Amino acid sequence: MHRRHLLALPLAAGISAPAIRTAAAQSATVMRLSHQYPPSHHIAGVLANFAAEVKARSNGAVDVQVFPAEQLARVAENFPGVARGAFEAAVATNFTWGNTIPEMSAQTVPFFFTGLEQNRRFPKSEARRFLDGITARRAVRSVAWLFTTNSAIFTSGRKALVNPEDFRGVKIRGINTLIDQSLTAVGAAPAATPAPEVVGALQSGILDAGLTDVSAAVSRRFYEVQKYGTVSPFFSVSTQVYVNPRWWDGLRPDARSVIEAALEKAEVEAVDVTVRTAEAAVGELREKGMTITVQTPEQVAQWRDVMQKPVMDAFLRQAPENGPRLLELLRAV
Repeated sequence: MHRRHLLALPLAAGISAPAIRTAAAQSATVMRLSHQYPPSHHIAGVLANFAAEVKARSNGAVDVQVFPAEQLARVAENFPGVARGAFEAAVATNFTWGNTIPEMSAQTVPFFFTGLEQNRRFPKSEARRFLDGITARRAVRSVAWLFTTNSAIFTSGRKALVNPEDFRGVKIRGINTLIDQSLTAVGAAPAATPAPEVVGALQSGILDAGLTDVSAAVSRRFYEVQKYGTVSPFFSVSTQVYVNPRWWDGLRPDARSVIEAALEKAEVEAVDVTVRTAEAAVGELREKGMTITVQTPEQVAQWRDVMQKPVMDAFLRQAPENGPRLLELLRAV
């Protein structure tokens, strides 16, 4: 026994500090999170801060590895990837759920749920819990909602899109079949285009006009390919963070608590960052040479009169069971 202890001493003494740190890192709980935003996007920054917060709160015991700009998976691959456990987490803007969860598009009914305070209250609301319950039926677990925008921008190269008649015949970025109803109502020709592909489509002439949030117009450099922009409280967009439920349920309680606390902090941060970034983005787009029109209340009313009803009707057709209740809950937020 004495000899065995002596033989073990050099082995123990030979373990270096880096090796110990490596072993500790290997034993950390890993959360790989895929998203589509470029690193310069404000929500990408919120997610990066979330990862740093988890590391600090857990003393490195939980390692959130964030993969921006579709580095881990393309947007369409995120949901199946998380559902089958290929990676632990991803994000989705509410409208990208499309027909999979049609209720998610309620917030994107034009000019319906665009108030800042409504969006600030949403993560604590019954409407959020209602949507989380619907998400749970789709083999993933919703764990956070990050307010992303209530300030859209319609960009164009030939003339500003200010009045409803300006859209006639314009090939514009579509988002989903529901939102596209509003664009069709004013005579535009929407074409569904993932966010990372819009600038290329505008540059090549596949699209005449773009539709994105005003901050993304800066981070994705729309000003390099478009001359005009109309800023509108068109709809609200939130970024939902979701996880693999088997992985989530298998976490140690302390690890889950750390992640939940950091996500709650991120939900608050997202509101302030979104407002600040949107305000700065309008000025930056002007500095980059774009001619920017910020809609007046009269122009908002004019667009709403034409665009809202066909989308509201289409939403209720797509979500006949849960749609009316969700609209009621959103109005109460």
